[in-house]
Amino acid sequence: MKVDWEAVGQSLDAEGHAIIESVLRPAQCEALASLYARDELFRSRVVMARHGFGSGEYKYLAYPLPPLVARLREAFYPRLVPIANRWHQAMGIDVRFPPTHEEFIARCHAAGQARPTPLLLQYGEGDYNCLHQDLYGEHVFPLQVVLLLSEPGRDFTGGEFVMTEQRPRMQSRPIVLPLRQGDAAIIAVHHRPVQGTRGPYRVNLRHGVSRVRSGHRHTAGIIFHDAA
Repeated sequence: MKVDWEAVGQSLDAEGHAIIESVLRPAQCEALASLYARDELFRSRVVMARHGFGSGEYKYLAYPLPPLVARLREAFYPRLVPIANRWHQAMGIDVRFPPTHEEFIARCHAAGQARPTPLLLQYGEGDYNCLHQDLYGEHVFPLQVVLLLSEPGRDFTGGEFVMTEQRPRMQSRPIVLPLRQGDAAIIAVHHRPVQGTRGPYRVNLRHGVSRVRSGHRHTAGIIFHDAA
């Protein structure tokens, strides 16, 4: 798979998100989605309605991660580090990220953030995910990856991946990301810098999923920091 990482960086800088098409083949998507039934692979299960998060459920994978998930985490991280460090510099945040994911995870674990955060999500008819941010502790990598494992129009209808962006003294801007099966969306976790007339300022982003009208929707989330 060839990725124009310069274009990815430009999209992230301009919009807070970027889409990479066909990161996974259909067979890989189906194999990853099928892991949801294997409880021994997960550390916890969250039923969204119990917590006011929406409707549907998700499970956090346990260590050791499935090989495909581990490879994706390791492959994306070094490509995103230059963007993450550039964003932190622009936003006046002193923290910088090391070049390898292994080094960053060691930092998380030393601070007590030792629970893995990659997850699989499952939605049925009527399910949705409220707008939220995946933070989990003091150490937060500012970008994450969402992979759609089902095919819109065939496996489900509705269920659009959505984001909102809140700029100071302005109303929220809605964003809909048109993903197909196997596509990856790289998104801002929390803040991103925007260049203003007086220099860069921070905008706040959240993401979620609109109501699924029919069928079943499966997603994988690759979060680079671990949880406390």
